[in-house]
Amino acid sequence: MSNLEILSINYPNAEIVRPASVKYVSWDSEKTGLHTARAAGYYWSMSDFKRIMRSGRRSEGFLKGNLLIAMPVMSDRRFARSVIYLCAHSDDGAMGLIINHRAPNIDFPDLLERLNIVPKDDPNAITPDLSNRNVHNGGPVETGRGFVLHTADYYVRDSTLRIDNDISLTASIDILKAIATGSGPGKSMFALGYAGWSAGQLENEIQSNGWLHCDADPDLLFDLDIDTKYDRALGKLGIDPSFLVSDVGHA
Repeated sequence: MSNLEILSINYPNAEIVRPASVKYVSWDSEKTGLHTARAAGYYWSMSDFKRIMRSGRRSEGFLKGNLLIAMPVMSDRRFARSVIYLCAHSDDGAMGLIINHRAPNIDFPDLLERLNIVPKDDPNAITPDLSNRNVHNGGPVETGRGFVLHTADYYVRDSTLRIDNDISLTASIDILKAIATGSGPGKSMFALGYAGWSAGQLENEIQSNGWLHCDADPDLLFDLDIDTKYDRALGKLGIDPSFLVSDVGHA
């Protein structure tokens, strides 16, 4: 099994989106294996991400590496005031991580302890850098599965997917071990779960004024100040959030 398929935790109170007709991941918290089953538009394995990211059917209309910014007309509360980094976008669909929502009931030191990366109840094992890190709610799909979005200075063959020249995605437990020992990427963020769209779904939501989009930059992606990211993302488009109304037109 690829290392890409093992970064998962037994996350309490996880809200998981699963079509009833599809057999899904079975996760045993006593094991480190993850058995996957696919459901187009809802659950993808990392091989699916690779396929979408490397798809030859691309055009200038695809938004991989951009930020999505939720508009007031977004009726799904899970995406209210969300900023999403698009890791993959092609004719086959899209996948992204919310970068400005915290995961409830867990912090980064707790995560490292649950994964047995640092010993429990050892205050010397948690540096101030680790204590200050956030655990993000990356999206409503498979919220027990973890992803690390990071700068491209960290790369492990068969474990890391390059999104562009500056940003990569890794879903192996080894990157968390590297972060814990100070040998990880220069900048990174950890997210539980992801947001996924089936073919054409994201394009329809954009046309319905559900999302704006703008270029991403590492400072916004990896800043620990989650609470200001929404306003700052809108600021990249020259938009004052106080002027937004529910019937906003296309920007």
